[in-house]
Amino acid sequence: MSFLKVDDIHTYYGNIQALKGISIDVEEGECVTLIGSNGAGKSTTLRSISGLTPPRTGSVLLDGQEISNLPPQEIVRLGICQSPEGRKTFQRMSVRENLELGAYLRRDHDAINSDLNRVFELFPRLKERESQKAGTMSGGEQQMLAIGRAVMGNPRVLLLDEPSMGIAPVLVERIYETIAEINHQGTTILLVEQNANFALEVSKRGYVLETGTIAMTDASSSLRTNPEVQKAYLGA
Repeated sequence: MSFLKVDDIHTYYGNIQALKGISIDVEEGECVTLIGSNGAGKSTTLRSISGLTPPRTGSVLLDGQEISNLPPQEIVRLGICQSPEGRKTFQRMSVRENLELGAYLRRDHDAINSDLNRVFELFPRLKERESQKAGTMSGGEQQMLAIGRAVMGNPRVLLLDEPSMGIAPVLVERIYETIAEINHQGTTILLVEQNANFALEVSKRGYVLETGTIAMTDASSSLRTNPEVQKAYLGA
């Protein structure tokens, strides 16, 4: 069985159906991406996995355990941590305080300190701004902070929602280099992204979402050369 298995989930916002039978498999250690246009259901898929918008039907399994009926904090405790769309950093708190909040459910204090150092190695700019309030930082720096905060949860699966949104191109490249490094260090990643070029470069496999359904799935290298994907998402 896949490490993370999303099986035929149907998710609604009130009476509006956002996901219409999404099924996704992510193997341990993989980086998998979901690409698609606005409103395709990418972020809703992550929210369904993390329990923020639970699916009405279908199942989500982590390492064989059903988690779709659990509250979000329990899903985090089991090891699914999310860096949300729009970053959602705590603006009046320092970089260090934001990162420490990412570990709020953990009790392994020695390992928390080790992970804090790991985040500072991954994102040296955060170390430079350790005492700075998050709200005074650039969008790219806050994105680094949002990813670092999720890493502080010691994730078994890291959910990344639109990490390149609203960020200067030079920082997008740096952030994607770091995402690749986090994956290389062994963390399983499920990545949602509109910037399909970066997403397909860093991931092993990809799913193309259209209006709440899976339209296509393949190796990322194959999706990058697929004429339909190139035309719709790669600017070809």
